[in-house]
Amino acid sequence: MRVFQSSSFAKTVKKLEKKQKLELDNEIRKIMQDPSIGSEKKGDLRGVFVHKFKIQTTLYLLSYRIIGEDIELIMIGPHENYYRDLKSYLKGR
Repeated sequence: MRVFQSSSFAKTVKKLEKKQKLELDNEIRKIMQDPSIGSEKKGDLRGVFVHKFKIQTTLYLLSYRIIGEDIELIMIGPHENYYRDLKSYLKGR
């Protein structure tokens, strides 16, 4: 199993602090162990899973897609306007 990250995901991760990155790594490991941990979305976002978790006191959403045996990490961010931004990102691809 390989894990790929989109450019949007990589840009956001660069801005995180070291402790936040460690927490994120733990959450990605959880997704790798059980890809169905997130909830699958419907409609425009069909095929996209979203995993919710907290870093410190902020709720983060991590969207990913399962492609065969691989996982593509699409986007990470706080809940505010998350789904709107995710839809616009996926339309632009």
